[in-house]
Amino acid sequence: MKYVLMIGFDASAPPQVLQAQQEAGCEGWSEEMEARGVVRGGAGLRPSSEATTVRVRQGRVLRSDGPFAETKDQIGGFVIIECADLDEAIEIAAKHPSARFGQIEIRPVWEP
Repeated sequence: MKYVLMIGFDASAPPQVLQAQQEAGCEGWSEEMEARGVVRGGAGLRPSSEATTVRVRQGRVLRSDGPFAETKDQIGGFVIIECADLDEAIEIAAKHPSARFGQIEIRPVWEP
């Protein structure tokens, strides 16, 4: 089964905390998961301040700069994994260094 791990963090944390989190990176997690053969893709994301949100209302395209939601929690990246079940996805997510200072949302991929 495929899952997306959305790597989240608190954007309101002090700058030195955010810097330390960024510098820590994945601390070998990526290499371990590649060796296990579970990673199917992923990427880090640019800051939400660089986001563009698009909505269509009454046939008009509305574009706004910035994130979709005003929240202190931001998605900093994502990883697509393929594993046996949710229990294994939880085990994989719990090993990610970001789980220690942020949060990781696990979502099943919609596959027909």
